[in-house]
Amino acid sequence: MNTEVIGTYAGTVWVALNDAEALGVKQLKKITKLKDKEVYAALGWLAREGKINITTDPEDEKELLLTLVAE
Repeated sequence: MNTEVIGTYAGTVWVALNDAEALGVKQLKKITKLKDKEVYAALGWLAREGKINITTDPEDEKELLLTLVAE
């Protein structure tokens, strides 16, 4: 996995988050059809760029809830 591939995954994740208000990691994996390591690499990329908010799902504290940063 290189930075070009991770950037592509990040774009896929961004599109999925842009189409939804908020998604959990499980939902994101299902929608994007990415594997765990691919989703987490993409999330790291987007987090580093300040493009996403990562919080804990109030209904399930083990699940992360992801949203895009409002621009």
